[in-house]
Amino acid sequence: MATDRLAIVIFNLGGPDGPAAVRPFLFNLFNDPYIIDLPAPLRWLLAQAISMTRAPKSRRYYAALGGGSPLLAETRAQAVALEAAAASLADTVKVFTFMRYWHPFARETVAEVKAFQPTRVVMLPLYPQFSTSTTATSLAVFAREARRQGLDASVDTICCYPTDDGFVGTVVDKLRAACVNRNDTPRIVFCAHGLPLKTIAAGDPYQWQVESTVAAVVARAAIPGPDWVLSYQSRVGPLEWLGPSVEAEIQRAGRDRKPVVVVPIAFVSEHVETLFELDVTMRDLARESGVPRFERLPTARTDSAFMAGLVELIRCARGRGLCSGRASSGAGGRLCPGTYSKCPVGAADHI
Repeated sequence: MATDRLAIVIFNLGGPDGPAAVRPFLFNLFNDPYIIDLPAPLRWLLAQAISMTRAPKSRRYYAALGGGSPLLAETRAQAVALEAAAASLADTVKVFTFMRYWHPFARETVAEVKAFQPTRVVMLPLYPQFSTSTTATSLAVFAREARRQGLDASVDTICCYPTDDGFVGTVVDKLRAACVNRNDTPRIVFCAHGLPLKTIAAGDPYQWQVESTVAAVVARAAIPGPDWVLSYQSRVGPLEWLGPSVEAEIQRAGRDRKPVVVVPIAFVSEHVETLFELDVTMRDLARESGVPRFERLPTARTDSAFMAGLVELIRCARGRGLCSGRASSGAGGRLCPGTYSKCPVGAADHI
């Protein structure tokens, strides 16, 4: 009897593993046509210029974290936890990690998956909300490499899980823990990575999905309307980006003399944007702005409820049908309104 061998591929942005890797990592990022939509020669030149200009500042950021990004170690820890949680899904289950802009690249991970000889592969982003600039580019490069290497296995994809119970419940539990037994009433500043408005206007559903996540957390945690706000971080370049910025909201909280609890709502792992941009830069800004208390919630990481939610999403994706209560395009239907043309799920497949 043939055994069922399930390969689960979790993927994320990646990050430099040392000072020498910072500039090539940045080049890989900005040379991606999903990030900068220019003809290849112009994009290559621009990526060279941006990576050279930004590398010194980025090295200083990573130096504060020990010289490199902790994201790969974080993701490998999540792979270990998920593999244990998903053990009952097949005779043999193995979780692989893939990073878009630094090691392990698609060619490395595809080779490992092929050597495992899976009967089925499930692609699982560590981005709860879908965007062309994150999930889509990763799926495209992995699929291209799988064809090149002749990876012959059935592949299912979970494209997003913005309101999944496991993910939302994990955020709510951490938020409640930060707010109980306090003598003050903080302003909850939800924070997501920003995108240029032109990307959203082109049909990317990311903003809609982030807002859906926040709405689900607010409803489940019963947060009063005036006490929370959604903001965006990590703006790059001269284009108009999603707002308001997290900087502006922290400064506003300072003027209002409101304590702040920052909730990273689009990240499930700790990396430079949480550990430095939020924990160092935004904390310093909060102090300078007169915020009486600043706290940043940890990401989901290997939280058991989050892992359990991912396992159920994988179970649903493998069943190729709708699963009651699983809010994921990977569960067989479409979450986003039909106006978002970049959603990878057919417009007729609503759930």
